[in-house]
Amino acid sequence: METKKIKDIAIVKSNEIVIKDVESAIDFMMSVKYETNCHKIALNKEAVVEDFFILSTGLAGEILQKFINYQMKFAIFGDYSLYTSKPLKDFIYESNKGNDIFFVENEEDAIEMLKNIDGVGI
Repeated sequence: METKKIKDIAIVKSNEIVIKDVESAIDFMMSVKYETNCHKIALNKEAVVEDFFILSTGLAGEILQKFINYQMKFAIFGDYSLYTSKPLKDFIYESNKGNDIFFVENEEDAIEMLKNIDGVGI
């Protein structure tokens, strides 16, 4: 796992899945917060378990609620074009209209979305 900091944003890239469930998401959040002192995190999509993107599992809702509860801003960057689920596309669209969670195509877009929002941090 590679972590770099740009301003107050931690950009994390991993070839391994680092978010598998709620517990691993909290561990990830706290580790990044401790290492970088950032409350804004961008993570590559490949580091998130595929079940996250199947909304019927409830995993995305549980995990993203933890990010919101801990006042962390979160962007997942990667290719979403292969997903055909209308509920997932709607979820991504609605998330991107908010101020907490973003699903974007690349690292640059993630940085852009996160740098334009304010956050309190934990």
